[in-house]
Amino acid sequence: MPLEIVRNDITRMEVDAIVNAANETLLGGGGVDGAIHRAAGPRLLEECRTLNGCETGQAKITRGYDLPAQYVIHTVGPVWRGGANGERKLLADCYRNSLALAKEYRCESVAFPLISAGAYGYPKSEAMQLAVDEISRFLMENEMTVYIVVFTGETVELGGKLFKEVAAYIDDVYVSEHFDANYEAQRSRRFMENAPAPAAAKGLFRRTHREDTARNETLFSDDRELAMPEPKASLEEMLETVDESFSEMLLRKIDEKGLTDASCYKRANVDRRLFNKIKNNPAYRPSKQTALAFAIALELPMRETRELLMKAGYALTHSSKADIVVEYCIKTGNYNLIEINQVLFRLDLQPLGY
Repeated sequence: MPLEIVRNDITRMEVDAIVNAANETLLGGGGVDGAIHRAAGPRLLEECRTLNGCETGQAKITRGYDLPAQYVIHTVGPVWRGGANGERKLLADCYRNSLALAKEYRCESVAFPLISAGAYGYPKSEAMQLAVDEISRFLMENEMTVYIVVFTGETVELGGKLFKEVAAYIDDVYVSEHFDANYEAQRSRRFMENAPAPAAAKGLFRRTHREDTARNETLFSDDRELAMPEPKASLEEMLETVDESFSEMLLRKIDEKGLTDASCYKRANVDRRLFNKIKNNPAYRPSKQTALAFAIALELPMRETRELLMKAGYALTHSSKADIVVEYCIKTGNYNLIEINQVLFRLDLQPLGY
């Protein structure tokens, strides 16, 4: 996944390069800086002594030594002084210059801490949004996997207004965190047995259940769930696409939207290699997170989103908080996948993409 927010210890990230939120001396300090120096060992400090420091907003690179990462990119973030002293530009420069160094050294993966958001006092929500914006801008033009690493247990306010709206929507429609399929199936059967014959015949209530053993995932559909008025496909359209695979439908939708392959998989936050695997193998079935990511990238309405998911063997359900988040965003026309993933991260749910 090109951009992912994770909870982890950055010194344990198995990537090509990690970024150190350093001070201007580059000789170590507290927080992330001190942790990286301790994990890398004394040779890191020896090399840093040869670099003659680093100015705020700039970046320099060293070897990783005892770290899992091959390189450490040292960048100096701004101290927060209220926001009117060029802090935003300097912080953006930290990300731009660090990513430029990672590209120069042919890094395929890099992990960032939340620069300046600790002892330097930059508001965490603003620091996170700036980091996401700068990294996303870079990834639209470059192939790289980038992580923003948040300490386990650290609270970062993500999603802003969207998170509050989604949280309220989840409260309205969420069935249960542990959906009891057997109970619901029995309830459905009892309802059908006791319902008047005309109602039963018309199928006014129907619930289906099947288990996708290949992925160990249970799928549900309910005529009442995820309901919203939508234009229906014509019979001709349905017949033309009945045998279409996920790969074929995806490529057709990309063409219909006038997108290039690259612009689509980048908007979906999907790795180029995974996209090529899907493109070149019509029988390939992606994960549900990947299928939903493409639906968001293509800005598909609800009906077409369901169709695309069905091609991969999935369905949307109100027993899944992640599905409810996606439903809400589609209904409200929010197709910003990075914002959606921030909300999913804050809810401790798996992000879209991969």
